[in-house]
Amino acid sequence: MPFRFSSKSIPLAFAVLVVLAYGLLVTRTGFYWDDWPFVWGAHFAGPESFLRSFLRVRPFLGPIFWLTTGLLPETPLAWQVFALVIRFSLTLAAWWALRSIWPDRQRQTLVAALVFLVYPGYSQHWVAFTHINQELIPLLFYILSFGATGWAFHAPARSRPRTLIALLLLALGVFPTEYFVTLEPLRFLFLFAMLGAHPLLPRAWQALKLWLPYIAVWLLNAVWLFFYYRSGLYANYDLEVLGDVQASGLDLLTGFFTASAEAVIKAGFVAYAQILHLVMEAFPTPSALLTLALIAVTFALLTFYLAHLSAFNESVLPASASALDRWALSAILIGLLGIVLGRIPSWAAGLPLTLQSSFDRFNVSMMLAASLLAAGIIELLVRNARWRLVFVSLLVALGVGQQFYNANIFRRDWERQREIYWQLAWRIPALEPGTVLFTDTLEIDYETDYSLTAPVNWLYAPDLNSLQLPYLVFGVDMRPERLALDPNTPIEFPFRPAHFSGNTSQSIAFLAPVHGCLRILSPGDQNAYQNLSERMQQAIALSNPNLIPATTASDSTIRFSGSKSTPVSVFGPEPARGWCYHYAKAELARQRADWGEIARLDAQAAQLGLTPADPLEWIPFIEAGAWRGEFDQAVLRTRQVAAERPFLRKALCAAWNRAGQQQPLPVGLLEELGCQ
Repeated sequence: MPFRFSSKSIPLAFAVLVVLAYGLLVTRTGFYWDDWPFVWGAHFAGPESFLRSFLRVRPFLGPIFWLTTGLLPETPLAWQVFALVIRFSLTLAAWWALRSIWPDRQRQTLVAALVFLVYPGYSQHWVAFTHINQELIPLLFYILSFGATGWAFHAPARSRPRTLIALLLLALGVFPTEYFVTLEPLRFLFLFAMLGAHPLLPRAWQALKLWLPYIAVWLLNAVWLFFYYRSGLYANYDLEVLGDVQASGLDLLTGFFTASAEAVIKAGFVAYAQILHLVMEAFPTPSALLTLALIAVTFALLTFYLAHLSAFNESVLPASASALDRWALSAILIGLLGIVLGRIPSWAAGLPLTLQSSFDRFNVSMMLAASLLAAGIIELLVRNARWRLVFVSLLVALGVGQQFYNANIFRRDWERQREIYWQLAWRIPALEPGTVLFTDTLEIDYETDYSLTAPVNWLYAPDLNSLQLPYLVFGVDMRPERLALDPNTPIEFPFRPAHFSGNTSQSIAFLAPVHGCLRILSPGDQNAYQNLSERMQQAIALSNPNLIPATTASDSTIRFSGSKSTPVSVFGPEPARGWCYHYAKAELARQRADWGEIARLDAQAAQLGLTPADPLEWIPFIEAGAWRGEFDQAVLRTRQVAAERPFLRKALCAAWNRAGQQQPLPVGLLEELGCQ
C-alpha cells in the first residue's frame, strides 16, 4: 500500500506554509504605519488607554486592543510572532468553517483553505500591531461564525446552542469594525448550498428562515452604526461616504458596478499572477532569485505532500460529476458575490483598491470569497487529477513567493526606519521639549509623519509620564491644509490618546534622503536645496538648530542606550558606525564650531575608508579645514563638490566666507567659485 498522510497532518502542513510565507524574515521586520502610535500608546498610556481612545472611533475595537496589548510586550518580534499565530489560526478557522458547511467536500475545502492561507492580494500581514487588532481578530470571529452555522445545521439535535454560539461569534466579528459589515449575505448562500436536496423556492425560503436570527444581529449592528454616526460622538477620518452626495442614482449605480468589476478582476484573478511581474522587474536581484527559489521549493514539497494526502485524493462520499459541478458553481457564485460584498465598505468610503500598496488591506474582507472562487474554478475546469494537483501546488507556491517578496519589502522598510532613528540620535543627542520637526516627503513606503511622531517621542522622552507630547514630526507637503508656515504660528495636533502643543518658531527642519545621510537644516541652507518645495523652503527658514542643547560633539548617543525605558528590543541595536555616523557627528560639531572634533572625525573616516554617497556631505569637513587653515585638502574637496554638484557653489561660498572672517583665504578661490 502506498504511503499516505492522514488528515491529522493538515494543521502541521498549514504551520509549515505559514512559516515559509510569512516567517522566514520574522526577526528582521518591525513596526509600521499605525503600529507606532498604537505601540507608543500601549507603552506610555497603558492598555486601558485604548478603551478611551477608541470610544469616539470604534468603541467595540478598544477591548480587543486592551486585551492583546495587556498580554504582549511592545516589541516588534513579539507582534510579528503573534501575527504568525493569528495567520495559522485564521487558516484553521477557514478550513474548519468550510468543512462544517460542506463536510463531504474534503479536497475542495482544503484547496480553498490553502489559497486563503497565502492569499496574495493582501500584503499587509507585517503591519501586525494594527491589522491583528483592527481586522484579523474580528475576521477570525466572523469566519468561525460561518463555521458554527454549518456546525449547527448538520446537527439538528444541537442546533439551538450551536446557533447561539454562531450568533455570539457574529457579534464579535461585525461590531468592532466596519470592514465586514456587508459580508452577512454570504451566510444565506452557505445555508442555501447546504439545503441542496430541496427544490429552488422552498430551499430559498428555508434558508431565509434559518438566516433570520443572524439578520437580527446584523440589523442591530446597522442600527447601532446609524445612530452612533449621527450622535456627534463619532470622530473618525474625514471621509466622504459615497463620494459626491449630489451624484445621481445612475452615477452611483455605474460607480458601484465599475468598482465591483475592478474588485473581481484584481482580488479574484490579477492578485495571483502579480508575483511573476514583480520578480521579472526585479530580476536578477537577490530578493527575486530567493523568491523564485522559494516558489520552486514550495511547489516541490506541496506536490509531494498533496499527492500522498488522503483527504486530497479521496472523497468521504462518492460524488458524481454533476454533483461536483454543482459545488464548483456554488463556490464560484459565492466567491464572486463575496468579493463584491467585501468591496462595498471601502468603495462607499471613496477609498481605492490598489494591489501592492497599503490600500490592498481592503482585500482582507474579500480573502475568503476569493479563495472559494479559486477553488471553484479549479474544480470546474481542471478535471485531470494529476493536473489538478500541479495547478493547486503552483497556485499556492506562487502565493508563498508573493508573501515572501512582500516580507522583503517590509524588511527593507524596517532597515530604513532604523537608519533614520539612529541618525537622528547621532545628530541630535537631546532636543528641547515642545519642538516640531518639519520634513519633506518621506522616502519610506509605510510610514508618514504621524507614524514617525511616536518613535521620535520615544527616543527623546523615554520617561514621559503625561499625555502632552513633547515632540511632533510634521510633513509640510503631506498636510498643507493643516498649518501655515509663518513665524509664531501656534500648532495644536491631536495624537490619539495624546496631544501636541507647539509653535512654528520652535522647530527644526530635517531631510532623510535615500542616497545620503539625514540632515538638519538651518536658515540659509536653501542655497544647497533649491529643488525642494516652496513649503519646505519656508520650513528651512523657520529651523532653529540651537534647540539641540550645547553638549560636546563627541558625546555618545544617549537615547537608545542611556535609558531603561528605551529598549534595544524596540529599536534594535546600534548599527555599524559608517559614513553617516561620522557625518552626523561632524554636523553636530560644526553647529558648535568644534573644528578640532571634525578633523578627528575626518581622520577616523579616512582610516576606515569611508566616503559620502552625496558630495554635499563634504561641506562640514571643508569648512573645518578652512577654519583650521588646512587649505590643500579643503580646496581639493571644494573643487570636487563644485564639479559634481554645480548648484552647491552658493553653499560652498557661504562656508568659505564664514571661515574668511577669521583668517585670509586662498587667493582666487572665491572668484573661482563665483562667490559675490
